[in-house]
Amino acid sequence: MSQLKRPIGIYYEHPHWFTRLFDELERQGVPYDRINAAQHHFDPARLNGEGGYSLLFNRMSPSAYRRGHGQAIFYTQYYLAHLEQRGKRVVNGHRAFRFETSKALQLSLLENLGLPYPKSRVINRSADAVEASRGLRFPIVVKPNIGGSGAGVAKFDNRKQLEEAARADTLDLGLDTTALVQEFIPARGGHIVRVEVVGGLFLYGIKVHLSGETFDLCPADICKTASGEALQLAACPVEAPKTGLRVEGYTPPDNIIHSVERIMREASIEVGGVEYITDDRDGQIYFYDINALSNFVSDGQRVVGFDPFVRLVDFLEKEAA
Repeated sequence: MSQLKRPIGIYYEHPHWFTRLFDELERQGVPYDRINAAQHHFDPARLNGEGGYSLLFNRMSPSAYRRGHGQAIFYTQYYLAHLEQRGKRVVNGHRAFRFETSKALQLSLLENLGLPYPKSRVINRSADAVEASRGLRFPIVVKPNIGGSGAGVAKFDNRKQLEEAARADTLDLGLDTTALVQEFIPARGGHIVRVEVVGGLFLYGIKVHLSGETFDLCPADICKTASGEALQLAACPVEAPKTGLRVEGYTPPDNIIHSVERIMREASIEVGGVEYITDDRDGQIYFYDINALSNFVSDGQRVVGFDPFVRLVDFLEKEAA
């Protein structure tokens, strides 16, 4: 049983993604409270119930606006800043959440670190997409700045298709009317790699084998192993289990692990994942997504050899103590 005298606050929005986390906290006897980000308020003059938490773990999702909870995204930035200004320990705090909710900021971070990423432009209206695409190699994708699980991403094989979409104003620029116009990278071997960290340090990697053209690569949604064997569906979001994606454990080269840990350190992300892809045309590796909201792979024991949620709860308990 845990020796913590005060509970850990789990601040979250998605109704199903964190069942495994809650289960593991209960299994280890770690006291915690569930804090619903979509139904929340705070007093800037004080710490309300937060004062009773040993720490707060931010699990807010940038895709919340796809579930009718968009009001909680910007609110969360203000709430986390309030907690930190009052001296409260927050895992994946205000700075981490800023990177989580801006693909544009993620690319600026990668640029500053000298790490490769797909050639991109940032726009704030559909009419600029065509001009922004000049100098980019087609196919290209348009990605909402605030996304999550591939939400709103669209691929265009040529400039004419993009022109038609821009003219019809059908491009999805997302919640903050900002988007990336980015070169599409064909995946060598038909897979991408996701590297997870806990406490800012490497935890595990997985190869996600793509099926068709999908941009929803949330690892918790992947319900097959590389051999096609079904995983335990209890660990997948029940509303969107995938049948075409396959996954296998994979340990990236040391230089990749080092780069991922640098990214997370600079973004102040203590628990999260970074995705990268190898260009099938020339073998170039590109980092393309930085996630502060990590759901972990389904049935980790069989895929990566251990249960990531055990390591996560161990980390949270240590930090809370």
